[in-house]
Amino acid sequence: MKHYLIASLLVAGLATPAFANSAFYVAQSATTHKCSVIDKKPDGKSMILVGTETFKTKSDAAKALKGMSECKA
Repeated sequence: MKHYLIASLLVAGLATPAFANSAFYVAQSATTHKCSVIDKKPDGKSMILVGTETFKTKSDAAKALKGMSECKA
């Protein structure tokens, strides 16, 4: 029984970080200067982070994108 408990805690501990990566970013293309919502942190070369905030949902990031002055071109 002890082995099952340890195994389940180990599996839960390894699976939890996979679910934690649900962040969305507002980024601007370095070449076209168009803004978009992306789910990976921008690299700073081809895509540049706009602002400093991360968003939990894509819809929250899209709302923020509409209000950012850098994205009103």
